[in-house]
Amino acid sequence: MLKSTLTNDSYAEKKFKNLIQGGSGAFGNAATRLEMLAVKGSTYAYGSYPDLDELFQRQAAELDKQHRETILHKMQQIVHERTMYAPIWQLAFINGHGPRVGESGFGLIPGFAYTGPYEDITIKS
Repeated sequence: MLKSTLTNDSYAEKKFKNLIQGGSGAFGNAATRLEMLAVKGSTYAYGSYPDLDELFQRQAAELDKQHRETILHKMQQIVHERTMYAPIWQLAFINGHGPRVGESGFGLIPGFAYTGPYEDITIKS
């Protein structure tokens, strides 16, 4: 049984060993959430890359929206290419639809666990 409480402090202090699953749930934009997971010294990061840390600092100081977006995409590309995380959980919900449904909406948005977009759901005549 895990004796320590699951708090950000416990994550930040790297107290958890052999933890199977944990998550952030951070609010904010993409750069803010990326900081929690991939920038040196952040709560959920267990290591970092100096070039990624430098890009984060540049992105945070940049005033031009287009340039910030370009830097963010580069940061996301680095995280993806270096496989800095392993998505081990894919949502799987039990869903169904009735005989009167024409287009249910399941699978219209790849990886989306629910029916959607709702505007595309149809009823048979």
